Amino acid sequence: MSRDEMPDTLQTLDAGGTTYHYYSLPKAADALGRIDRLPKTLKILLENQLRFASDPSVAREDLQALVDWQQGGRSDREIGYRPARVLMQDFTGVPAVVDLASMRAAVQKLGEDPSRINPLSPVDLVIDHSVMVDKFGNPTAFKDNVAIEMERNRERYEFLRWGQQAFDNFSVVPPGTGICHQVNLEYLGRAVWSKEEDGKTFAYPDTLVGTDSHTTMINGLGVLGWGVGGIEAEAAMLGQPVSMLIPEVVGFKLTGKLREGITATDLVLTVTQMLRNHGVVGKFVEFYGDGLADLPLADRATIGNMAPEYGATCGFFPVDEETLEYMRLTGRDAVQIELVEAYCKAQGLWREPGDEPIFSDALHLDLGDVEASLAGPKRPQDRVALKDMKATFEKLMEGENGGKPLPSEEKGRLFSEGGQTAVGVHESYEHHDSQNVELDGEQFMLNPGAVVIAAITSCTNTSNPSVMMAAGLLARNARAKGLRTKPWVKPSLAPGSKVVTEYFQAAGVQEDLDALGFNLVGYGCTTCIGNSGPLPPPIEKAIEDGDLTVASVLSGNRNFEGRIHPLVKTNWLASPPLVVAYALAGNVRLDLSSEPLGEDPDGNPVYLQDIWPSQADIASAVEKVKTEMFRKEYAEVFEGDETWKALQVPQSQVYEWSPSSTYIQHPPFFEGMGREPEPIEDVENAHILALLGDSVTTDHISPAGAIKPDSPAGRYLQERGIKPVDFNSYGSRRGNHEVMMRGTFANVRIRNEMLEGVIGGETRHVPSGEQMAIYDAAMRYQEKGTPLVVVAGKEYGTGSSRDWAAKGTRLLGVRAVLAESYERIHRSNLIGMGVVPLQFPEGEDRKSLGLTGDETISIEGLASLTPGGRVTVTIKSEKGEKRIEALCRIDTANELEYYRHGGILHYVLRRMIGAV
Repeated sequence: MSRDEMPDTLQTLDAGGTTYHYYSLPKAADALGRIDRLPKTLKILLENQLRFASDPSVAREDLQALVDWQQGGRSDREIGYRPARVLMQDFTGVPAVVDLASMRAAVQKLGEDPSRINPLSPVDLVIDHSVMVDKFGNPTAFKDNVAIEMERNRERYEFLRWGQQAFDNFSVVPPGTGICHQVNLEYLGRAVWSKEEDGKTFAYPDTLVGTDSHTTMINGLGVLGWGVGGIEAEAAMLGQPVSMLIPEVVGFKLTGKLREGITATDLVLTVTQMLRNHGVVGKFVEFYGDGLADLPLADRATIGNMAPEYGATCGFFPVDEETLEYMRLTGRDAVQIELVEAYCKAQGLWREPGDEPIFSDALHLDLGDVEASLAGPKRPQDRVALKDMKATFEKLMEGENGGKPLPSEEKGRLFSEGGQTAVGVHESYEHHDSQNVELDGEQFMLNPGAVVIAAITSCTNTSNPSVMMAAGLLARNARAKGLRTKPWVKPSLAPGSKVVTEYFQAAGVQEDLDALGFNLVGYGCTTCIGNSGPLPPPIEKAIEDGDLTVASVLSGNRNFEGRIHPLVKTNWLASPPLVVAYALAGNVRLDLSSEPLGEDPDGNPVYLQDIWPSQADIASAVEKVKTEMFRKEYAEVFEGDETWKALQVPQSQVYEWSPSSTYIQHPPFFEGMGREPEPIEDVENAHILALLGDSVTTDHISPAGAIKPDSPAGRYLQERGIKPVDFNSYGSRRGNHEVMMRGTFANVRIRNEMLEGVIGGETRHVPSGEQMAIYDAAMRYQEKGTPLVVVAGKEYGTGSSRDWAAKGTRLLGVRAVLAESYERIHRSNLIGMGVVPLQFPEGEDRKSLGLTGDETISIEGLASLTPGGRVTVTIKSEKGEKRIEALCRIDTANELEYYRHGGILHYVLRRMIGAV
């Protein structure tokens, strides 16, 4: 079909006294076929194609493919998707701005105008990932942590302030304000976007991509958005379409209502388990069914937030009356709310009772079947019913203990340790790992299963007034019963926005949380992203001396190995009220459904059901949440405090790099770059840098958490005069490639199968046979000009959209990854950095091929690649030679073009100066 056959769909509607132009989906249906049962997510993609139909990258076949999708619920058509805006957080945002600054420098070097490098779409960067829980359990914790954060991150924050004044369409929400996803949900998101163009006001769906995988939280507001790598987000903000195959859409039908005492967290852990078991990687999930009528928007956002945990690209909830009600509550303008209703109804994007779209597959959940749950010990999809927690931990410890059961405990026996009432661990307990500890004048025994971190944290739950109020009310009830947090627990409260503090104070529960040690520590991600801060030295020493398997309980969305704290082996996701409950119990080796948390001053046992707030009490407390709170806290959201305003920044178009900075360095990605790309060469005789198993996450690959003094990154910093106490975290130093490449594959829990019995970022340098840090081996290989590959199992790259997992891989000299399967974002990021992702043919893997890591690998056919094509991989060892035909996971023509140019940013830069 010719481009002249594009349907004419431009229409107008009136809302709030304004006439809006829009591209009508019903008019498109007149030309393309019925779309009334097309999933609403695909209707949004169809509108996107209609709006950009004049661009050469859009063909009528793209439109027709979206409509024809209904015939089988699948399509192999590639489309270019252009989101309305981009959202960033500081950990991923800093390297993105570093790349933009580096692109300006490269453009200037090529003799072009550097100001041509600018975001073309609105970009909001929210500083939320930097605050750490250094101080806790006291009234000044928040003030102290913010002061420490500003001091640690001054160089980074000065750089971001430079970016704010240097680039157009770029806004920064300063530190101490909130978590990007909660700010997005409560303030930035509009559900329907609008802008002026050629004297007309156009309306279209609010869509976005974000440099954090939990961007999907905004799906609860009827906004289509998902996480991408920083490099892909940069391309989107620079006008490049996000290349994607029309996805499968899995419908998830919700009916019924949640039972008394069941929280949104319990629901999302159940949904996560169901969808992960079903298999939704790379797919859209769209929620529907009449159960949505009774599901508050905050609960929807909680479910949407955890789409990365169930593996989906997004977890979308259509716009309905509940959406409008939430927008009213959060202080959105009445004119905007009128536009949302009028536009969504005109476009068929409004949820109607009884809607039954066509889906690729569908699941069903009766909300009445959901039970109290946690998830762990190291994957968010591993749901454990509350009543099964004790048995689950016991079984886990049997494995840790060589199959030997832990000593039995006298069920429900209470005892007193150092004046502290405790339960479930008593005088007769004589496990050899248990350690005597003295802390702040109290003596106690630290045992396996001890809860050493209890954190109300994360965008997932702190955006939800219902579960947050439940935590506050449970604290009030516990306090009234005379219960206290156990002395070995590090409690913390880190809401996602200042509005939470407003409604906690209005409901009178902040005082109760403070009394249990859950003082405000900051407005940011904190523990959920590994910024849990240090444990008290006596606790850390006891864990190390006894090699204790202890626990954290957090209201977060991630609990991967080594993420929360390097010494905490088991991490459990739970609702905020359960976080408080486990802080009181002090150990996960309790069945909180039947065993007491502790005892009151009269010696009577106190059970969880005794202090769990009723639904009526929670609802009454939630009524304290008022629109004025949102309007007050978001009135000056971009302003920042006096310290932020006082930061000095240069007024220059091209950034002035400081050679002495250990936070911001000029990356080498564009070194030697010409106007034309170099020809692609095959890989010859590459060595294996790491041989990895299944479910290797981006947390395993990308530098994250604390920097160890004896690590390559630690040595680098100390050589530049930085003391270990001032290392800060890997995340805070993402603007310095020298630190980040040294921390790639350095996770303390990664297991390289080239080394038997070794855990951590080590490998074997094959020519010498020496064991060394992966970075050190990579540098030895680079000195000899030896290419490298990484070999892995299933689900390689699971987890957050960490662009440094791909950037670090590239800088270590890795040309290709050969795995059994990939998670979507990391596969895309590897291509974006010029690393080719290859997939084992069906029936083959590292084990069937008997790989040890001593082999050399050659890859033929890279110069003649086609999307989804195959390449010949030759594996040589002392035993001989094997050949396999690996699937190249460069899935689309756009991805192939990025790879041909050496990466997506190289391609974009060349396009912006007219070289492509």
